[in-house]
Amino acid sequence: MSVHRRRILVINPNSNETVTEGISEALNALRVEGGAEIVCHTLHSGPYGIESQKDIDSVSVPLSLKVAENQDFDAFVIACYSDPGLFVCREMTSKPVFGMQESAVLTALARGDRFGVIAIAEASIKRHRRYLRQMDLDRRLAGERALEMSVAESASGEGSLEKMIEVGKLLKREDGADVVILGCAGMAIHRNALERELGVPVIDPTQAAVTMALGAVLLSS
Repeated sequence: MSVHRRRILVINPNSNETVTEGISEALNALRVEGGAEIVCHTLHSGPYGIESQKDIDSVSVPLSLKVAENQDFDAFVIACYSDPGLFVCREMTSKPVFGMQESAVLTALARGDRFGVIAIAEASIKRHRRYLRQMDLDRRLAGERALEMSVAESASGEGSLEKMIEVGKLLKREDGADVVILGCAGMAIHRNALERELGVPVIDPTQAAVTMALGAVLLSS
């Protein structure tokens, strides 16, 4: 008797293929024999980088349509740190939908007392904190500091790791963070190197979300 292989769709809401490639590479460790298939998809209609509330709002409906059109998948992951369209996507399916910011924060709470976040830009911090207040978890935030880079720059790898190390050390030393969250899917390629440099757990949000999705689909009947 054939066994249905579980499938997880990871959607990058921006149109930058380099970001999607970095996300997919970061998920290779979760692609194991006998496990679920993890498919990464670029939302080509999205902006090149999601860096403002306008960008977030612009992809909510396209994301929900993408989820509605792919009901043959067993779970979905929204691979953008502000979790755009998360709640409307959940309305479009009975399958589990995971947002990477929500998943990263919950994972960080299991690894330490207070977490710090490396943000792309100062402008994004306000909306990240607003989301934390909605989760009633802002009191566990040690601090959030910005790289002042674009999504594309963070994903390119040119000088981004050095800046991330600098910001991560400030979060650890000055803010008291004992866990660090990467505040953008484009940072995924740097997680291992950054964790070695900082000496504290570093959470890649897409890995956190896909890990939760794997648990949900592999343990389902």
